[in-house]
Amino acid sequence: MTPEDQEAFKRRQKGRNVALALVLGFFVVLFYVLTFVKMGD
Repeated sequence: MTPEDQEAFKRRQKGRNVALALVLGFFVVLFYVLTFVKMGD
């Protein structure tokens, strides 16, 4: 594996980690919003 390949792999892995973190954060916010709405009823 050349250094260029390793850099490209690290970039893809970082992008995937960021996307995963955003999706996870979205679900956490969604869960809190749904809980808050149900408590309000």
